[in-house]
Amino acid sequence: MSTLDAVLSRIDQDIDQSVERLFALLRIASISTDPAYKPQCQAAAEHVAADLDSIGFTSEVRPTAGHPVVVAKSNGAGGPHVLFYGHYDVQPVDPLNLWKTPPFEPRIDTLPDGRKIIVARGACDDKGQAMTFIEACRAYKAVTGKLPVSITTMIEGEEECGSKNLFDFVKNNADEFKLDLALVCDTAMWDQKTPAITTSLRGLVYEDVKITCADRDLHSGVFGGAAQNPLRLLTKILGAMWDDDGRVTIPGFYDGVKDLPADIKADLSALDLTEEKFLGPIGLKTSVGEKGRLLIEQITTRPTAEINGIIGGYTGEGAKTVIPGEASAKVSFRLVGSQDPFKVRDAFRAFVRARLPADCKVEFGNFGVAPPLQLSFDNPALTKARAALADEWGKKAVTVGAGGSIPIVADFKNELGMDSLLVGFALDDDRVHSPNEKFDLKCYHKGIRSWARILHALAEG
Repeated sequence: MSTLDAVLSRIDQDIDQSVERLFALLRIASISTDPAYKPQCQAAAEHVAADLDSIGFTSEVRPTAGHPVVVAKSNGAGGPHVLFYGHYDVQPVDPLNLWKTPPFEPRIDTLPDGRKIIVARGACDDKGQAMTFIEACRAYKAVTGKLPVSITTMIEGEEECGSKNLFDFVKNNADEFKLDLALVCDTAMWDQKTPAITTSLRGLVYEDVKITCADRDLHSGVFGGAAQNPLRLLTKILGAMWDDDGRVTIPGFYDGVKDLPADIKADLSALDLTEEKFLGPIGLKTSVGEKGRLLIEQITTRPTAEINGIIGGYTGEGAKTVIPGEASAKVSFRLVGSQDPFKVRDAFRAFVRARLPADCKVEFGNFGVAPPLQLSFDNPALTKARAALADEWGKKAVTVGAGGSIPIVADFKNELGMDSLLVGFALDDDRVHSPNEKFDLKCYHKGIRSWARILHALAEG
């Protein structure tokens, strides 16, 4: 039996105990955004550190201005020195009345299709996922007495409230964490049978725009036909942001956006994500994204512009015939590739100002600016991880973009110059951030096996 086979066998034999160890962590109500749960966040950090100590890591619970970070280190047999990132904090559980059982009393349940699931807050996001990696390390230590590669962990307690203190933590300790590769387990599979590696995270620009015309609301019977209506003006300007092919018309918007490599695009096309499959369940039929692009490109690897809300005039019960004095909108942009969020913000503002009549004025506010992240497709670690996942799941691992973000991963690239492997085992029906969050037992079990295979592949050089 090879070393890898022995490790995989150990994982299989130990799965019941692995579940119990996860349950122990899930019982800690580490809700990071609520100050009332600060003691539980501290307890969760100490629990993770003690667990890592028990398998031969040297662990520290490092303080930050918020919740602590668990930094643990263990030397391996060779190969690269990797940084593993995860988080022990969880989302609030509200509304509590929608939980079938208490959210911090983990249990095994069975779905109507026969799948066994782990139910608890944090089961998937991210305690269960982080534990897949820790359990893979545990199995390697049990079988060989050492890890296949050197590992440093950074398991934080504020991801669910923006990781606001982790950015400075990374910058202040850059020399310590500037390693060969970051491993992240906080993403999803493509479906129940198809593993995936996330290779891009979209950035964000979120703007508030307010147009003021008259100095007050006006009687529409007296002023209608002569006075500028800011709602009409605002919707005209915003409506001009797209052409008939679904492309954003703001000058320079697509600067830094590149097409996918042909082989990656072919893989995505083979997934056959259709409008019927994706839009049908929400009552829609036709995509309004860029013509000539795959649907999966439109929602993951292409930039977007969206109007998130428009406010103005009378919106109460009944009728009030006014021309409003002002109107506002919230507009967001999802960015990809090497788009510069500040340039996109400035270009949007210039686009609006250029269409504004001389007797009207505009004000802008900003709710957020974050750069996108595009990881290298030619990183050898990506190739090794795809092969390892295919060996475990029996299907080719796809490389996909994610519409959302993991705040710190961009800093791994931009501050530490380090690529990341984002491998996760969540499913679309895991109810992440919602009542009755779950994690498939199969995903937990095979997630552990997958990390064992990936660590083995990385060690082979």
